[in-house]
Amino acid sequence: MSLAICSLKWEAAHTGAQRITYDSDGYHLVRFPYVTGDEQYDRWNMHDPGKGGGAASAFPDARSGLVWPSHDGWGVLSALVFWEADAAGLEYRARFVRDPLNLTAAGYNSTATTDCGPTRGGQYRSYLWQMFVHPDTPVGLKVSVRGARGAKLSTPLLCAEFKLAIHTDVKVP
Repeated sequence: MSLAICSLKWEAAHTGAQRITYDSDGYHLVRFPYVTGDEQYDRWNMHDPGKGGGAASAFPDARSGLVWPSHDGWGVLSALVFWEADAAGLEYRARFVRDPLNLTAAGYNSTATTDCGPTRGGQYRSYLWQMFVHPDTPVGLKVSVRGARGAKLSTPLLCAEFKLAIHTDVKVP
């Protein structure tokens, strides 16, 4: 079975904390730098700064949060998110989104939204979802932190990873 893989990583230690800025859907599209090494792997150019707009994207603009699948196939999406410890955070959310910036005819389509309460200390979460992916529809990881009565908080991210593995040879009966 063949796989096409894109593995992205961002750490506050290299660029400073990533502040959460909320889109109209109440979530923040996590941004990733256009570099290789240290958990970054993109031999299929799925995290391409030239896709999705006229001018090239540059981290940390919104398009730096997009992965454009290289193949049609069964996608296994996984993510790791570390938030700064925040006494006000009551709920931590994450979701995978097809076309999170509404750049294609597919349009915004969220799936696998997960929410959980805080733990003592730092907030460290991992996520996994599987779905069909297509080269003309980007995918992204969106997060949100909610406080009392659903107030959106700007709790900084400390680390994030986003990975897509595409099974390219899905059998058809």
